[in-house]
Amino acid sequence: MKKNPVKKKIEENIAFLRPELGIGKSFDVIQLDLEYVDRRMALFLIDGLVKDDILHLLMKFLANLDKEKLEPNVLENLMKTYLPYVEIEMVDDLDKVVDTVLAGPTALAIDGVEKIILIDARTYPVRGPQEPDIERVVRGSRDGFVETIVFNTALTRRRVRDRTLRMEYLQVGRRSKTDIVVCYIEDIADPDIVKQVKDSISKIDTDGLPMAEKTIEEFISGRHYNPYPVVRYTERPDTAATHLYEGHVCIIVDGSPSVMITPTTFWHHLQHAEEYRNKPIVGAYLRIVRHFAVWASIFLLPLWYLFAIDPELVPKQISFIGPNDPGKVPLLLQFLLAEVGLDILRMAAIHTPSSLATALGLVAALMIGQVAVEVGLFTNEVILYLAIAAIGTFATPSYEMSLANRIIRIGLLIVTAMFHAYGLVIGFVLFIILLARMNSFGVPYLWPFIPFNFRAFRDVLVRSPIPLKNRRPRILHPKDPDR
Repeated sequence: MKKNPVKKKIEENIAFLRPELGIGKSFDVIQLDLEYVDRRMALFLIDGLVKDDILHLLMKFLANLDKEKLEPNVLENLMKTYLPYVEIEMVDDLDKVVDTVLAGPTALAIDGVEKIILIDARTYPVRGPQEPDIERVVRGSRDGFVETIVFNTALTRRRVRDRTLRMEYLQVGRRSKTDIVVCYIEDIADPDIVKQVKDSISKIDTDGLPMAEKTIEEFISGRHYNPYPVVRYTERPDTAATHLYEGHVCIIVDGSPSVMITPTTFWHHLQHAEEYRNKPIVGAYLRIVRHFAVWASIFLLPLWYLFAIDPELVPKQISFIGPNDPGKVPLLLQFLLAEVGLDILRMAAIHTPSSLATALGLVAALMIGQVAVEVGLFTNEVILYLAIAAIGTFATPSYEMSLANRIIRIGLLIVTAMFHAYGLVIGFVLFIILLARMNSFGVPYLWPFIPFNFRAFRDVLVRSPIPLKNRRPRILHPKDPDR
């Protein structure tokens, strides 16, 4: 039984809706009292979320209603004949009416009718689907996801015209009522993974999602003290479509231009669309270079620091890599200061207007580079190897992965300083164990390295030609394994 059913008398419905919607307290919540065909009617809407031209057209149709043709089945005749709009439905629950109106649609209450008509004539302020800043390609599509969920589902469906593409609608947040869409191809995706994703979202119990997809990730992934992401973010519709064809599940959150891809492995965060926008041999070269840069960003600094504090470990052929002058500040402190300085610079760049970005770069180059070396704060070698590690960090396609690798790098530096060679080995082993123990919706995080699968691991390391990639990832248990 419904807690607050729609009453036959419009006065009772209005008496409930006015305080619940805050009419009279919020200027943007509007009630329009109307009278057509000798019946009282009321429209409830949010100013700014409604298409005025659509409402004007509907009111014009209502004004031209013929009482004789409308009777006796008022509601049925209105719905099927006199309200010419696509997205329209009837509800008999006042609580649902309140939640729906606050989301943007318009409610039409009619005296003598025990149902309320909901007209989805909403519109949202939206920017154009321009190319994402962090996923640029030299060649390829220039459109990207935006903050409106309907536009994002349309951009996805434009590329995936499969009959079994499913867009399942959910709402999360007791107060925010945030719209969420779980997107997958039913004939490909593993039903168990789909069910696990939907169950994880349905169990979220919170007031709202102020950070949209990031709040969702923290609820469904857990592992709050593990820096590595278990979902991949993308703002490119073609990237999302590629993963849908492989059997992944995408989560689209209203208000965010980032789509979450699940489940994912460590290697998913090292792939970029640019590799597939070039010839296979060029794409393979780019992937190898990127992998080298990512691994260098993690291990180069701790390894060089080990050689610097234990010179006897350095082979004679590369003995020149050691610091010629250790400087006045301990090497470990130099690295930690430089790491913190880079993070401060990164945060400053985010908050600096583009017109001042050049000035910020010049200041940073002088402070961290020339002046810091001249006063003895840093040695030349520290600046060199930290710059190489920073470039490797920036070459990581996934922003979340690059930040996680930075934390691991700092941890390896500290354990190397404490235990020297044993510390670096122990840190590396703990790093592998950390990744090996992770999983994303039941998929091992290091697959296909652990557990090992030669064919899949070859595709991870080297960008294979598309005609040869005729099998979907086995670990996703796709219903249709052949492409």
